[in-house]
Amino acid sequence: MIPELQDLLWRYYIGPIVQDSGYNPVNTLTWAVLLGVSLLFLARAFQRTGLHLDGPFILDTIPFILAGSSLRVVEDASLVAPPLSYLLITPLVYFLVALIAVLCLAISLRLLGDRRLYIATGATWTVLNLGLLLPLGVIRPWILPLVLILGGGLTLIVRWSVGRRWSFLEDRLSLAILSAHMLDASSTFLGVDFLGYVEKHVVPTMLIESAGTAAVMYPLKLAVLLPVLYLLDRHPPEDRDLLALLSLALLVLGLAPAVRNSLRMALGI
Repeated sequence: MIPELQDLLWRYYIGPIVQDSGYNPVNTLTWAVLLGVSLLFLARAFQRTGLHLDGPFILDTIPFILAGSSLRVVEDASLVAPPLSYLLITPLVYFLVALIAVLCLAISLRLLGDRRLYIATGATWTVLNLGLLLPLGVIRPWILPLVLILGGGLTLIVRWSVGRRWSFLEDRLSLAILSAHMLDASSTFLGVDFLGYVEKHVVPTMLIESAGTAAVMYPLKLAVLLPVLYLLDRHPPEDRDLLALLSLALLVLGLAPAVRNSLRMALGI
């Protein structure tokens, strides 16, 4: 029984992290459940402390999202050796950055009574990560502008075409989430279709193989994201902390891979 359990854990959980081989249906479902439980725990924790989450707080967390994404690329570049590098592989890096962000938020609120130190810490961390990466050399300087043009352009098109009917797209946070996922779709499209990179998530991989192009990520993102944003906008405000954390999770799930993909392609990693 023990060898069978060890084999199961290695095949579906430990192996994909140690070998950085991506996702499978089992660990994908497990990480999704763990994410949901973590969001519920954080929502209750914030309620007990009397802190209330809102749109500005989520946007203030963007520096930590950038820090986590660039830290993931530090591992991609093999600048950190095992076993420490295992902490920087998805999804462990998400939990590591979340823990550090919560600690920094608590310290910032305790010392200054606001989030200035929190924002500055995330921004400084991002700069330090980039300081490790940029000496490797930027071999595709056109990647970042092109991802921004494609992702930003499609965001504007979606907002212009459906924004009048769906007022939630006028909200800054909803627009930021939409932009993040359009950037992610754009980075995946460029990387997979033109530069030989490989998608590691289960459902996107199936759809890309079926469609023959990673451009399928655009309709996939919109088909999932727009209804979710609509439901979040229509949800009663009683669970506003949980709703805010769900919005933060959506932002992270779009912006983090977009930044990581773009940095990897730009640096040729």
